[in-house]
Amino acid sequence: MVDVIREFLDKRNVIAVVGASRNPEKYGYKVYRALKMAGYKVYPVNPNADEILGDKCYPDLYSLPEKPDVVSLVVPPKIAEAVLHACKDLDVRRVWMQPGAESEDAIKFCNDNGIKVVYGLCIMVESGRLR
Repeated sequence: MVDVIREFLDKRNVIAVVGASRNPEKYGYKVYRALKMAGYKVYPVNPNADEILGDKCYPDLYSLPEKPDVVSLVVPPKIAEAVLHACKDLDVRRVWMQPGAESEDAIKFCNDNGIKVVYGLCIMVESGRLR
């Protein structure tokens, strides 16, 4: 699992945070901020926000200016399941489901469609361990 985490958290990867938030109390904000501060090229994705931490926010994965290498999901399981279809359409091969975003159906979808998936671990904690 350590090798998979290192692959996901390679600094060359572009990361999209689906569920990024403007609210500093929410994990979508904390995850986006932590990855940005750690030096990753990261895009916030939230259909209800225009800007997060001074960065343009995108309504969905299809709207991003480039294909992400990793999609970090900080959303409820039902939304995560819907976003996975966009990941498949865009040929995104790495998805990190923050604790609470995962479901059996979402994990099965990833496994059935050749998408590497990390779940049950916090991307902020794991990126901090690699430093």
